[in-house]
Amino acid sequence: MLRSDDIKKFALECGADAVGIAPMDRFEGAPPELDARHFFPEAKSMIGLIFRIPRGYIRGIEEGTNFYQYPSLGYGAINEDFAPHVLYEVGKFIEDEGYEAAVYRNTGGRGPISDMDGTPGFLASPEEHHRSCRYSHPVRDGVPAPDIIFQFRIAAYLCGLGEIGYSKMLLTPDFGPMNRQAFIFTDAELEPDVIYDGSPICDNCMACVGACPGKCISPKEQIKVNLAGHDVEWGKLNEWDCFIYYQGANEKTNPFMPKNAFNAIDGGDELRKGEKHISPKEFDAFTKELYKCYPPALHGYNPPKCGGCLRACVNNLEKKGVLSKKFENPFRTTKPWRM
Repeated sequence: MLRSDDIKKFALECGADAVGIAPMDRFEGAPPELDARHFFPEAKSMIGLIFRIPRGYIRGIEEGTNFYQYPSLGYGAINEDFAPHVLYEVGKFIEDEGYEAAVYRNTGGRGPISDMDGTPGFLASPEEHHRSCRYSHPVRDGVPAPDIIFQFRIAAYLCGLGEIGYSKMLLTPDFGPMNRQAFIFTDAELEPDVIYDGSPICDNCMACVGACPGKCISPKEQIKVNLAGHDVEWGKLNEWDCFIYYQGANEKTNPFMPKNAFNAIDGGDELRKGEKHISPKEFDAFTKELYKCYPPALHGYNPPKCGGCLRACVNNLEKKGVLSKKFENPFRTTKPWRM
């Protein structure tokens, strides 16, 4: 008989840092395109795996000395190499017991971006873009288009692995925001974990808001949802702004940005100062110039030049002593690097 404890023990031995299990009915009420039950309708259980991001991976961004270790190792290596290896081994472990294991790695749903008519580019609104940023369209009424792209942080929350912080990041009791997630869906009916009910991790200190170089997280507006009977909220995030400022649109957090990128759009000077909201179409023009200078690396991840919310959150959570993972020295000893 396949037991939850056996799966967790094996997954930890394979390299996962935390494991949680949820019944599939916790997705009840989710929009169809974000409902993982459409991914594997026969699945009874979802297994969430946490992979920590070593704190040293963001050291170079914090000090302005090295900007590519975080995307290549903290993003690419975990999402594309290490986590898939663990999914492979745990999936085989489940299949050896006679149950199916459908795996889902981070970024597994990435596809070409196109307008509704198939024309490459960005749409007029993030909502339209979200609906068309996928490989295909529904094959029949009542079902979402392939591929199903569920919200990883919410899925991890449903597995009892942590809470959603004000920044919209998943915060675990061990590593705070320094984590990536991956999932396995199985037709085995497993004993689930309770949704996280430990000591609160986020206290809405707003450090993430103040540290964002593009003012992408609202200090006043919140998104409120009910997840499996639990009320959850986070600060409203402007995803388009986050994407562009993450790549260094504020010149004070980026020593590499080409001037032509700012000149490609109206309001380039405001963008350079971190004072402009960017539209999808402006984003398209901006990134075309941006990638002439530093294109996405072979691992497919754009070099981050801020990580401001992540670093501010780590710093504050460690200072408050709420994380179980302790270090000999504090993460932040001086002001974070800026131009």
